[in-house]
Amino acid sequence: MQHFLSLFDISPDELQLILRTAGVVKQKLAAGDRPNILKNQVIALLFEKPSLRTRVSFEAGMAQLGGESLFLGSDVGWGKREAPSDFTNVLGQFVDAVVCRAKQHTKVELLASFNAMPVINGLTDLCHPCQALADILTIEEVFGSYVGKHLVFVGDGNNVAQSLALICAMLKMRFTLACPEGYQMDSDWMSKVQAAYPDAAIETLHDPAAAVQTADAIYTDVWTSMGQEAEMVARRQAFKDFQLNKTLLQAAPASARVLHCLPAVRGEEITDEVIDGDQSDIVRQAGNRMHAQKGLLVWLLGREWIGKNVG
Repeated sequence: MQHFLSLFDISPDELQLILRTAGVVKQKLAAGDRPNILKNQVIALLFEKPSLRTRVSFEAGMAQLGGESLFLGSDVGWGKREAPSDFTNVLGQFVDAVVCRAKQHTKVELLASFNAMPVINGLTDLCHPCQALADILTIEEVFGSYVGKHLVFVGDGNNVAQSLALICAMLKMRFTLACPEGYQMDSDWMSKVQAAYPDAAIETLHDPAAAVQTADAIYTDVWTSMGQEAEMVARRQAFKDFQLNKTLLQAAPASARVLHCLPAVRGEEITDEVIDGDQSDIVRQAGNRMHAQKGLLVWLLGREWIGKNVG
């Protein structure tokens, strides 16, 4: 059974096919065509964490594909009322796939271990693969191609950064993390990336101005993620020189574009003039969450349609 717990679950060729599929369904939507590719199919959204973009983009995307979605919050008792095997195997009798947004990555791994239905990672502490799909789709649209582009992530080596490092390795892009000492990406994760893609162009720098000098896209995220609130004061101090502001943007090429996965703490990791500026593609990026995930859903649940409609 095919799961999507991280980008390690697919090959570079499969990744490119998902992106091409996303592009095709997005073009069809723009033309007013909403093909019922997943008619009568149902996905469950099993969420431990709050969500705007992930929840709404999956729900709207599934509806546009002719299917339906069910939101499952804390009231379903996941991990509390019954054994994980009972919960998962019963859920698999009702739905065609589940999107899980969990606090720990081990929870999505446990869901997938029963092979009751395909499991999609909607965000965990380890990685955020659906976000990375949307980010690369955005870069491809903006520049005409993602091949050879340089993506610089300014901030914490968090779950988003880790997915971006991997997807860049898969697509032969260059990836730079600009972070303070002590906030690098997880060493086990990066060892796995390097083992799978030994030619990957990935580096970590501690000078943001130097990091963005050849950037095609400059990406940032909140300094303090959900679950890290106790570290907020320390993180603000550590990251104070890593704000994506006008001065940092001027150190990059004039053609550089700005990305952020949202939600943003305006005035902290990014300033208003940058997030709302002419070089920002953040709104387009957020919108592409739905289109990228539609490509993923079709790849998981409607593979026959891809064979007939995607080059």
